[in-house]
Amino acid sequence: MPWPLPDENWFGDTSNQPEPDSEDLRIEALVAQRLSIDWTTRRQQIVVSVQNRVVILAGVVSDPTTRQVAAELAYDVPGVFDICNTLRLSGPRRSHW
Repeated sequence: MPWPLPDENWFGDTSNQPEPDSEDLRIEALVAQRLSIDWTTRRQQIVVSVQNRVVILAGVVSDPTTRQVAAELAYDVPGVFDICNTLRLSGPRRSHW
């Protein structure tokens, strides 16, 4: 948990915060479900979030193919506008000489 700045009130009224869009929540659930079912992505450390119908994939995957498959699975969900794929590869990088 990050430390709050002195002028931040973490226990204050948050009623002025916008509610998450129900369409974003639907997309997030469907993408997470597809990633957990597919044999390529189900054992990977992938976090899914959605903002304005843009799917954000974060976490660590084992290889570039898995990274690509995760993005393709997310893009196939109806209502997805775009993908922000920030998935990183696990392990040391090999140099290509």
